[in-house]
Amino acid sequence: MVNVRKKDLQYLGIFTILVVIVNVLSSFLFARIDFTKEKRYTLSAISKHELASLDDDMQITVYLEGDFPAGFKHLRSEVRDLLNDYKAYSHGKLHFNFVNPSLGTEQSNNELYQELTEKGLSPTNLSVKTEEGLSQKIIFPSALVIYKGREMPVNFFQTKMGVSPEEVLNNSVQNLEYVFTSAIRKVKSGGRPRIGFTEGHGELTDLQLADAMNSLQGAFEAGRVDLRSISLEGLAALKVLVVPKPDREFTEVEKYKIDYFLMRGGNIFWTIDNVNAELDSLRGMGSQLAFAKKLNLDDLLFRYGVRINYNLIADMNCSQIPLNVGNTGGQAQIQMVPWLFYPIFMPLSQHPLVKNLDGIRSEFANTIDTIAVKGVKKHVILASSPFSRVLNAPSMISLEMVEQQPDPKSFSGAPLPVGVLLEGTFPSNFTNRPVPEGVPAQDISADKSRPAKMIVIADGDILKNQVSSQDGSPFPLGFDRYTGLQYGNKTFFLNAIDYLTDDSGIIELRTKEVKMRLLDKGRIKSEKTIWQVINVCFPLVLLSILAVVLYVYRKRKYSVRL
Repeated sequence: MVNVRKKDLQYLGIFTILVVIVNVLSSFLFARIDFTKEKRYTLSAISKHELASLDDDMQITVYLEGDFPAGFKHLRSEVRDLLNDYKAYSHGKLHFNFVNPSLGTEQSNNELYQELTEKGLSPTNLSVKTEEGLSQKIIFPSALVIYKGREMPVNFFQTKMGVSPEEVLNNSVQNLEYVFTSAIRKVKSGGRPRIGFTEGHGELTDLQLADAMNSLQGAFEAGRVDLRSISLEGLAALKVLVVPKPDREFTEVEKYKIDYFLMRGGNIFWTIDNVNAELDSLRGMGSQLAFAKKLNLDDLLFRYGVRINYNLIADMNCSQIPLNVGNTGGQAQIQMVPWLFYPIFMPLSQHPLVKNLDGIRSEFANTIDTIAVKGVKKHVILASSPFSRVLNAPSMISLEMVEQQPDPKSFSGAPLPVGVLLEGTFPSNFTNRPVPEGVPAQDISADKSRPAKMIVIADGDILKNQVSSQDGSPFPLGFDRYTGLQYGNKTFFLNAIDYLTDDSGIIELRTKEVKMRLLDKGRIKSEKTIWQVINVCFPLVLLSILAVVLYVYRKRKYSVRL
């Protein structure tokens, strides 16, 4: 008996020593095994590198705290799990906390909401059930990253029209690593990449580009670029050149400068309208001749691998416009009506640029054709719906078209490309051509570019924010002030700039996919009683069987044989 007790104490001592050793080692080493099929709990090598290279403390404040429905609680839990992983790989440099921005008085809360909004955090209105009914609550599914005095907002709630709340939250979860790692990389980089928006050809004004340019502040240095006066050295300092809806012709010297910029590895974002059509003109005259613009860019784009056609897309998947449909008692009767020439492009491509993006609002868009160019890869990233057709220019368009019932037969067909991503080494448009007069002889463009990227969108208004008619202030990019809907234009633009300026491949994190494994609601309803009985009775039956087995076992073991 004494030997047995001694042996038990030895085993207990050995077990205790092993537990202590494991705990000590675990405080210095970090490892985990991810058994999920899609490796949802495994950080990418890019994220690990960004975290391991922190040389100072980083603070992340998450404002998603409070009493929420189950979906937002799940999102909060996923954010906390991700940041715990980040903290482990940062060697103690990363710190985070969760804050409830709605704990104060109504006045202090409103002041904090305004401050967070000015910092770039996006609020969301949440409907909460109470005893009195539904009440509206403002929440911030966002975070603020602070590093060496620099701040970077992170908005991790990904909305998308036409999908279930479960899918919206799932899209947000699978996009978490991208938005946080991207923000960490931006706030770490001391020098901000320069983004130039062209001017001098009737492009969108500063007011129309206000939100697009403001949304780049912090991570980028954005400003206007006049191709008539900027030097080639000044162009070389840019990372991305944005051409936002020009209306007037480009000279050969200006085209040469664009070609020179591309040949040296510069990236370009084109948003081009090749047909002159504006709703304001239609409101004034009732009808308008939609005619081709003379931008003198066709040869340049054709050489790079795309052609923007001289037509307009009429799409049954479109946004609405306010229209005066009559007068009653001297008051104008305004009604929202579908306008076929304002297509909403629903991104279906799995490319990281547009994956899981909300619909993108456009105005008088054209179609794009791609041309085979050696060394250039092309991806169609935006297209119309299958229920669309084209109207070739020149053509008359009129507001009376809203009274016509579209014939579905004439709107059936394949989706029409409107946005293309091009990557590779581009041929120069000035190979074997004389250099335009006014270009210094030593600044000769190369025959083939360094590896570069280019995005071409056949709609110039995709970057235009609407402007308030009351105080002249700009609305957020993609927000429709007439319907109150927020489209995905801003997210698309920021993704595009990230992609064009990113040489590390962070944008590829958007391809991460977390599959939803939801219960079958039909089976739940039909088999509810069966599973309730199983859940109640099976544990009792199992417990009874174990009790009988244990009773028989003990009786046989301890019974005294006569």
